[in-house]
Amino acid sequence: MATEWLQKIPKESIVHEAYAFALEAHENEKRMNGDPYMSHCLEVGKSCFEWRLGDAAIAAALLHDVAENTEFTIQDIREKFGEEIAFLVEGLTKLEHFQYPANPDIENLRKFIISFCEDLRVLIIKLADRLHNMKTLEYLPKERQDRFAWETMEIYAPLAYRLGMQRLSGELDDLAFPYVHPEEYKWLLKETKDDYAERQEYARRVVPIITKELEKNGIRPVNVDSRAKRYFSLYRKLLRYDMDFSKIYDLVALRIITNTVTECYAALGVVHQLWQPFPNRFKDYIARPKANGYRSLHTTVFCIDNRILEVQIRTEEMHEENELGIAAHWAYEQVKDSKKRKAKWKGVENKKELAWVSQLRNWQKNFTGELEFLEDLKTDFFKDRVFVLTPENDIIDLTIGATPIDFAYRIHSDVGDQCVGAKVNGKIVSLDYELHSGDVVEIITQRGKKPSESWLSFVKTVSTRKHIKNALNAGRRMLRKKAGPTAVEFKIITVDRPGYLKDVTSIFANSKTNIISLSSQTDSRMKFATITLRSGILPQQKIEKLLVKLKKIAGTREVSHRFVQ
Repeated sequence: MATEWLQKIPKESIVHEAYAFALEAHENEKRMNGDPYMSHCLEVGKSCFEWRLGDAAIAAALLHDVAENTEFTIQDIREKFGEEIAFLVEGLTKLEHFQYPANPDIENLRKFIISFCEDLRVLIIKLADRLHNMKTLEYLPKERQDRFAWETMEIYAPLAYRLGMQRLSGELDDLAFPYVHPEEYKWLLKETKDDYAERQEYARRVVPIITKELEKNGIRPVNVDSRAKRYFSLYRKLLRYDMDFSKIYDLVALRIITNTVTECYAALGVVHQLWQPFPNRFKDYIARPKANGYRSLHTTVFCIDNRILEVQIRTEEMHEENELGIAAHWAYEQVKDSKKRKAKWKGVENKKELAWVSQLRNWQKNFTGELEFLEDLKTDFFKDRVFVLTPENDIIDLTIGATPIDFAYRIHSDVGDQCVGAKVNGKIVSLDYELHSGDVVEIITQRGKKPSESWLSFVKTVSTRKHIKNALNAGRRMLRKKAGPTAVEFKIITVDRPGYLKDVTSIFANSKTNIISLSSQTDSRMKFATITLRSGILPQQKIEKLLVKLKKIAGTREVSHRFVQ
């Protein structure tokens, strides 16, 4: 078992104590590939060490399976390592029974969401755990391979992306790709084998040229290199372009790492002086970062031999944050006081790019159906996003295909309910207009306006759909209340006996009264039954006659009625 990284941690750290405890606890356990179980714990701890999460998180990573797989409990961990580490370990309970779509254990998923919303380290350690499990997936039975791969692609990789952990998200997707889409994976490998190698060689030719030009202009880059587009990211992009490789300009991209933001823009100028920029392909994610915090300059140019090449320019700090996301962000801001450091991992809703964590915590409380919860989670939080702006330049991220109505409800439910029109980039648009990243959206409202049922046919986000339905239902309830009752409900408590229901329905039939609905429920002792039935509105005199006849049926104990809508 590789423990070199452990040697870099001071001996007095609680990490070494956690390692010794976990080693003893897992002493006789083996993984499916025959390795000692502790090898998995060490790999998870190593990832957390490389992501600089701090000693408590690394200790929790080493201990993350102790309470589940051994005789030791969370209470044992709490007594030996304290409340903070115990909380992290408890939040890392495996989702063993989470099987979609046959038997999704949504309650475990809810608990997981609540845990990581309280402390993001829970989620990041869980991602480290999933990363190593995916690297050893070949040793599991096919059914578990399929389940793990699906969960990884649909839930864990998107979560990593939302945390700004670009490298991890891409790696998880690539690890899952061969299992989720095996035929497509084989096809892509075959199609790109020669193209990748040739493009990498082309990019290597470009590196010394741009490096020399940058230095000539007084810019000493930290690094200039090329990177190949990840397989699953490429496959997803090909789907958008009819599987046409000629439309993919970033199969291999050049990456320039500078020392300062000023140098980023200066380097961009050098690149554009050297090679003609491709029209409408420049993106400034430094001035306007993505919702997950990603920052970089992207441009596409006609390079040597008039070939199209994408160039990415960022500072070293941006590069690290883009690779490791929120983990890197907090690593930069760590302080000696452990209480302050711990606080940085909590209250993340104050970070603008992580407002979705707080939103997710509140959102998950509103769902009851299991499959509905999972599908809504995938649709509203884990799918590709568009990033639009309010007139005050606040960034709002929405599901691709979202409309001004979706935008309005994301601002506030009252804004959505009272929406009568919208302006996008200063021009009036229809309410079913599809928003695009960079659009500036202004909502026109009218006091007292209510949502239209027709909106349900084109809105995209699940939360918007629920707001509209709730508002429509509230309006219908108000109308029914104004209109008065529409039915009479009779409730009968009787001794449970054969033939009683026939006697009841005969009374209504003989009085020429239609029964709208009828239900019967017997108590656990099978002694008494409660019968509830409804009819249309009846004159009071007729109701009283029915009550008298029902009371006379043998076995009747109690009869009552009420007016309902």
